[in-house]
Amino acid sequence: MVIGALVLALNYNFFLLQNDLVVGGTSGIGIILHQVFSIDPASFIFISGVILIVISYIFLGVSQTNRTIVGALLYPIFIKLTAPLITDVLPSITFESQILTVLVAGILLGLGNGLVYKAGFTTGGSDVIIQIINKYLKVPTGKSVLITNVLIICIGGFVFGTQDMIYSILVLIISSMLIDRILIGISDSKMFFIYSRKINEVEDFIINKLNTGVTIFSAEGGYSKNKKQMIMCVVPTRDYYYFKEAILKIDANAFFVISDCYEVSGGVKRSNLPFI
Repeated sequence: MVIGALVLALNYNFFLLQNDLVVGGTSGIGIILHQVFSIDPASFIFISGVILIVISYIFLGVSQTNRTIVGALLYPIFIKLTAPLITDVLPSITFESQILTVLVAGILLGLGNGLVYKAGFTTGGSDVIIQIINKYLKVPTGKSVLITNVLIICIGGFVFGTQDMIYSILVLIISSMLIDRILIGISDSKMFFIYSRKINEVEDFIINKLNTGVTIFSAEGGYSKNKKQMIMCVVPTRDYYYFKEAILKIDANAFFVISDCYEVSGGVKRSNLPFI
C-alpha cells in the first residue's frame, strides 16, 4: 500500500501535474485549482481528504472509513515530500512525444492504484463520494465512478483544452486496464467446456496424450431435453490453438465454450508438454 501511494505521488508530480492531465478525483481537482487559483495541490488533497474522512465516518461508518484513512493521509504527504525532486529529476525524464508521456502516466497510475487496492485500501478522495452516492442514491459503483470522473475531466477540458482532455481520458483507460491485471492477474490458462459425440476419444486424448486431468459433467439439452455429457479441462494459453485444432480433428462438429482462467490450483496437471 505504501509503495502504491508513493508511485501515485511520483506520477502525480512528474507527469499528471506537469502535463495538465486531469484524470478525475480530488487529484484532478487539485490540478485545476492549481492552474486557476495557484492553490498548492498537495495541501488541497490533504485538506479535502481529512474532510472526506470525517464525512465518511458520519455516512459510511467506522469499518468502511478505516480502509480510507491511511491512504487519504499518506498520498498527499508523499506528493509534498516528492515535489522538490521535480527540479533535479524532471529534466532527465521529459519525453519529446506527448503520447509516450501519456503511456507512462497511465502505467504508473494503474500500477499505483492496483497496489493500493490489492492491499485492501483506497487513497480516499472521490472514493468516499462515490461510496456515499452508491449507498444513499442506489447508483451502481461503476456508474458513480463514471459520472464523477467524467464531470471532473470535462471541467479539466474546459480549463486546459480538448487535447489535454483526450490525453487524460487515454491515461484513465490505460490505468484501468492495468488495475484489472494487477487485481485479478493475467490469464495464463484457458478453460474449455467441450461437447462432442466422440466424447470417449476426446477424453482419451486429453488424459493420455496431454497427461492432464479432465472433468465430465452430465448435461441436458435445453431445447431437445436429450441427455449428454460435457468435458471441462484447463490448458495453458500457449497451447490454446493446438488443443482446439486437435479436438476438431477428432470431431469436426465438436461444440466449444472457452474462457480465460486466472488461477488454477490442485487437480491433475501436466509437468511437460509432449508435443513441444
